Amino acid sequence: MNQKIEKVIIRPEGSLQILSYQEAEQLSDMSAGGLNDLLRQCALAVLNTGSKEDSGLALLEAYPDFEIDVAVKGRGVQLIITHPPQHAFVDGEMIVGLKEHLYAVLRDLVYARNEILESGQYDLNDSLGITNAIFHIARNARLLHPGAIPNVIVCWGGHSISREEYDYSKHQGYELGLRGLDICTGCGPGAMKGPMKGAVLGHGKQRYANGRYIGISEPGIIAAEAPNAIVNELCILPDIEKRLEAFVRIGHGIIVFPGGVGTMEEILYLISILLHPKNKDMPFPLILTGPENSRGYFDSIREFISVTLGEPALELLNIVVDDTNLVAQQMKQAMQEVRHDRKETSDAYYYNWRLHIELDQQQPFVPTHANMANLNLHKNQPIHQLASQLRKAFSGIVAGNVKADGIREIEFHGPFELNGDPEIMQAMDVLLESFVEQKRMKIDASTYNPCYKIIR
Repeated sequence: MNQKIEKVIIRPEGSLQILSYQEAEQLSDMSAGGLNDLLRQCALAVLNTGSKEDSGLALLEAYPDFEIDVAVKGRGVQLIITHPPQHAFVDGEMIVGLKEHLYAVLRDLVYARNEILESGQYDLNDSLGITNAIFHIARNARLLHPGAIPNVIVCWGGHSISREEYDYSKHQGYELGLRGLDICTGCGPGAMKGPMKGAVLGHGKQRYANGRYIGISEPGIIAAEAPNAIVNELCILPDIEKRLEAFVRIGHGIIVFPGGVGTMEEILYLISILLHPKNKDMPFPLILTGPENSRGYFDSIREFISVTLGEPALELLNIVVDDTNLVAQQMKQAMQEVRHDRKETSDAYYYNWRLHIELDQQQPFVPTHANMANLNLHKNQPIHQLASQLRKAFSGIVAGNVKADGIREIEFHGPFELNGDPEIMQAMDVLLESFVEQKRMKIDASTYNPCYKIIR
């Protein structure tokens, strides 16, 4: 049985001390247009950091009486939290790191709603308008450091990985930290926590005092990837597409560790961008790496990419197995190339404005049964567009597995149906089955009912 305490009241710090009455009402509004439901989901996930649960719906069901309310008092704001998880507190005091993450959730939900989504200042049906909106969200969260040279390494990978893979990701972070490189991840456990934990030690040995451990999330996925305790810069983007774009705009290179469907979505997203003709020859280092026992995983990724997207996509995959030192050396060297390119093109070090991303990749993909069935999973299109369509298919599968709305959709309407080129469908079926068998989705293969059905 989950232990809970009755009620706690905390006062946010900094700018959040002076939320307006209107903002407080929005955060407490339980109607369909209010923010309280989102706040409740995100806050509960944050306060359950370290939980083994990766389903947003299951987490809400485990804490049905959890509530959070926001009240404006004469001298500031109060958060009134009812029945929070006991493990978020030590001797009756909320853990400081969790409190900081909770404040970040408040900040980003209010800012995104009022200044981005409903202000009318940004054209969210325009590619540059979306990129500009993400810039302002990141700037408001203080993720943009104009004085720093390129050194932010984005690390992607699964939240459900083996102990050996986790230890490898931690040692990789250590090697990156020794070279003064900062870490940005999806902020959850597993391959998102390991690099940060290792970098803390590497930074410490080099007396690198201002190490950055950036976590980028979004409301729908935060229950599966609640911010780990090491994250010291957290930003919640409004949706998965803006989250993905934030990674590639803020990061200077990407390392991919073993993972599951979500990691495959991220790989396809980046490949679809790098394959676009307008991004040809732009330095953006991508390395896939893991321990020796992950070789089969990378072989399956390579095979899937080969069958679906062909040689141009394969050339983007730099796979390095069981060599954390080599990966760190390559990334450090690549930072010099990125810096030189940004100087030559007068692009900012802290935000990659020049990277071209199609509007179709930026607008939120809602994984309804109709939208999943209508995906164009055929080879009669440019390969960067096919990669984008495949990314959406994997995004829908993520939603059906771990997001509360997606799980409800599957429970009500049954599994998504995917159809397309027989060769692509066969490759996807093989890859997804291997993820389940390898337990890369925190799912028991003996009881797992897929949220998708491939029509061939």
